[in-house]
Amino acid sequence: MAAGKELEPASYIAHHLSFFARPIGDGGFWTLHVDTLVVSVLLGCAGMGLIWWVVRGATAGVPNRRQAFVELLCDFIDSEAKGIFHHGDRNRFVAPAALTVFVWVVLMNAMDLLPVDHVGLVTHHVSAEGFRIVPTADVNTTFALSLTVWGLMIFFAISAKGLGGFVHELFCTPFGVKPVWIAPVLMVFNLLFNLVEYISKPLSHSLRLFGNMYASEILFLLLWLWAATGLVGAFFSFWLGLGWAIFHILIVLLQAYIFMMLTIVYIAMAHEHH
Repeated sequence: MAAGKELEPASYIAHHLSFFARPIGDGGFWTLHVDTLVVSVLLGCAGMGLIWWVVRGATAGVPNRRQAFVELLCDFIDSEAKGIFHHGDRNRFVAPAALTVFVWVVLMNAMDLLPVDHVGLVTHHVSAEGFRIVPTADVNTTFALSLTVWGLMIFFAISAKGLGGFVHELFCTPFGVKPVWIAPVLMVFNLLFNLVEYISKPLSHSLRLFGNMYASEILFLLLWLWAATGLVGAFFSFWLGLGWAIFHILIVLLQAYIFMMLTIVYIAMAHEHH
């Protein structure tokens, strides 16, 4: 589909921002974004499968380039987890979870570097109504990831403190419950304060990643659209697009790093007693 020929600019952008959606029952909330699900699963399998393949063939001698890269990646993630998580064996869950999150988010973010019209030549045969290839530009993906981390945070908090200790912290921190005569009021304020904290974590965790990737997707579409306006537009959009793509590599890695670090931080915070 050539931009500026079959579609007006608004229609062109709207088309590329349309999901390959399939409703369940009457639709509404229960609508599956098939493109997001398929691309996410394929990238997850590819990323973890590649690391598993490299590690399975690792040797104790001089590593090849693939093995050296994976070892550097694992050492990097492990050092970050070691500096934050001090509540047990990080290698049992925290470091592997952080590695999974980082690799998966990097791969999903990196899909934004592919030219959408060229990809559309293939995806058009699957869905003529639209097919988005950047899972992290779908707020459902980022919320699913952040809510999973949020659930793990609550799980580890209850595991470390017990259900009674977890509930006690909800009602008794950070303001305490003394003096006794005002304890009911303080308990209400403690609960509200903690609820704000618990609700804000998945919101900020998910929307930060989504906002950056969605904005990048829009910018690439505008540059791609400009390229179809003529020779001058193609010239400037090429160089601007190249510059943005190079800069976007930093965004891809930085956003994955932030998401991974917050995952470690939230799980570490769940183990802390107040």
